[in-house]
This record gives sequence, structure tokens and C-alpha cells, in this order.
Amino acid sequence: MNPPRPLSQASAATFGEVRYILTDIDDTLTLHGRLPASAYQALWRLAEGGFQVVPVTGRPAGWCDMIARFWPVAGVVGENGALYFRYDSQRRVMTRRYWKSPLEREEDRRRLARIREEVLAEVPGCAVAADQAYREADLAIDFCEDVAPLPPAAIDSIVSCFTRRGATAKISSIHVNGWYGDYDKLAMSRRFFADVFALHLDHHRNQVLYAGDSPNDAPMFAFFPHSVGVANVLHFLGHMDADPAWVTAGEGGDGFAELADQLLHSTPR
Repeated sequence: MNPPRPLSQASAATFGEVRYILTDIDDTLTLHGRLPASAYQALWRLAEGGFQVVPVTGRPAGWCDMIARFWPVAGVVGENGALYFRYDSQRRVMTRRYWKSPLEREEDRRRLARIREEVLAEVPGCAVAADQAYREADLAIDFCEDVAPLPPAAIDSIVSCFTRRGATAKISSIHVNGWYGDYDKLAMSRRFFADVFALHLDHHRNQVLYAGDSPNDAPMFAFFPHSVGVANVLHFLGHMDADPAWVTAGEGGDGFAELADQLLHSTPR
């Protein structure tokens, strides 16, 4: 794989086709666990500039409801692809779409509860994520958000607890997220584009840019020609299946604000 190029080297025409922005949240929009004013302002600037912005996150359904309602976004894909929410502010209607049925999600929660007990017993220092109460489809294990950072071997052990039970496990910058199902961020993004924009994502990927920061973003980095990692993604180079094409100078939300500047100064769409 070629290493990502500095975003500052992109020409004005590089992102001229881009109309849609998919972005991770944790450590991509946030910085040191907070959403900086520069990143939130960047979301507004992008929306006012004609871009459709869609956060694609591992965060829970409860958070996604708030984000869809209050942020300047076209919708949000949550729980690593388990769902998407879209709020129509004119009609005051929230659309909620899930990958699985309510009965399937209930059965998955029972299976994940068994994994939760195994993880907590086998991996000292980890914890169930503080936002677990607001999740509908997955189990999130905290390895550095509200607990002391765990070493890579401990994170690998958490992943093993999921995979030996037949669950999918993905590592973000703060959690290991596990679920049952053949979906991921990219699969639900395809459904979102088909439902909301009436577009086949595979045929319009040149109009989309993805921004992220960690290993669970690798499928998106691989799929989209226009992919950007904020600077903290450099910590994971060599440990991801795919790297972003470009990397910002700034970390987290500062890097996202840098990306917004680049997009807003690209060749007019």
C-alpha cells in the first residue's frame, strides 16, 4: 500500500467531483474526547456550501437520534452499520432503518450478553462502554475512553472473545465493537444512499469522500477513491487492511476543519 499523501498537496481540482461526505465521529470530528467548535462549525460550513454530510459511526442509536435531529447532517449511520436515522425537519419525522428485525436484535443481545461476561472475566481493566445503555444492536467494550488505556495484547484478547463465539469485532480508537450480522459501515451506507439519495453507491463513489481515523474505517478507505485520514490515523499505519489516500496535518476535529477548508476551496461543483 502507498502511504497517504499530505492533504496540503492536493490540487484545487482533486475533490471537484465530491458532493457527499461520510465521516467517522470519534477522533475524526472529536479531539481529545470533545467536539471542538472548529469541527462543528466545519459541518455547518460544508452543509451551507452544498455538501451532504453523513456521520458513519460506531456510536449508539441513542446518540444517533440526537445527531440526526440537531446536527447539520443528511442523516447518520450508527452502531457500525446496524442502523441509520434521518430526520426531516420540515415534516418533523424521524426515519429509522435497521439491518435486522426487532426479534433478531433481541436474540443477538442475549448472545452478546454471554460474550460480555466472558470479556469482563478474561480481560482485566476493560469495561462495558458507558454508552451501552443506548445501543440496540452491538456490544461495545471500552479499552481507553473511560478506563486506563489497555495494551494491544489486551485489545486482541477482547476481539478473540467475540470472534470465537462467531461474532464480528471491529477496533475503533476507543472501543472494540462486536455484533452478529453481515453488515458494516459500508453496507449500511449503500442502503442509505439508495433510500435517501436514490443513488447506487458503487456507481457514484467518485462523488463521495470518506474521513476517518482508525482500523474500523479501513473498508471505507479501501472503497472510496477520495479518502482522508486525520493525522492520528498515522498511529495505525501498518495495522490496517487499507490506508486513506490523504492525511491531514491536524488531528481529530482540527484535521476535519482542515479538510472542510480544502473541500470548500475545490473546483466548483
